[in-house]
Amino acid sequence: MSNLKQVFENGKAFIAFLTAGDPYADKTVDYILTMEEAGADLVEIGIPFSDPTAEGIVIQEASIRALRAGMTTDKAFGIVEKVREKSQIPLVFMTYLNPVFHYGYKKFFTRCEQLGISGIIIPDMPYEEKGELDEIARSHGVDVISMIAPTSRQRIQMIAKEARGFIYVVSSMGVTGVRTNIETDIDAIVASIREVTDVPAAVGFGISTPEQAVKMAAASDGAIVGSAIVKIIEKYGDKADDAVREYVKSMKDALKTLE
Repeated sequence: MSNLKQVFENGKAFIAFLTAGDPYADKTVDYILTMEEAGADLVEIGIPFSDPTAEGIVIQEASIRALRAGMTTDKAFGIVEKVREKSQIPLVFMTYLNPVFHYGYKKFFTRCEQLGISGIIIPDMPYEEKGELDEIARSHGVDVISMIAPTSRQRIQMIAKEARGFIYVVSSMGVTGVRTNIETDIDAIVASIREVTDVPAAVGFGISTPEQAVKMAAASDGAIVGSAIVKIIEKYGDKADDAVREYVKSMKDALKTLE
């Protein structure tokens, strides 16, 4: 069993994303610890990949910067190892199937178990194909996080029934990135999920302001923010500590108003 359930036990969860190795590995460690200090309940660590099909330009460029700086899957595990010297914050990886396949499923999930990685999100792996690694991930205490998009429609309950850890509700069509407006009927998607499971559902893609976070979390169990944080790191590089701390705190404080 992973520890993802605890993420949602004390009110609405704020889930933060950053790219491993952007701007470099030791700074990623610092930023994860800073986000925990500022109130993040869970951190998604992106393992960069050369063809990140679900990502908008902000995270694409972060992946390119990280890869150019020499980030690898092994080094991403090294980041987690350093975080674990100081923190037990719940962590999940977000990456694509190719890096996991290339690393080797058994080797990858064994390492996840050793370092307390609770889950993995693989946007380019459809629900129908998750059997390829679900059993081995589960045997090492890692939840394969299900994603439900606005286009899922009749597949929502099929996906939700087998979900573990939490469900990643994709707020908008397209790729990741900051959006001015989020038009999707999140209430209807979550209501459909609730008919078949009590696994928590958190909303991501496009959230960047406290107001958006509150709106999405009010309809679900939490808000996921990636591109807005990555943009801060892009702007300030290895001097982003204060800006990251202030931003994450503002988002978590907004979610506390829903308690």
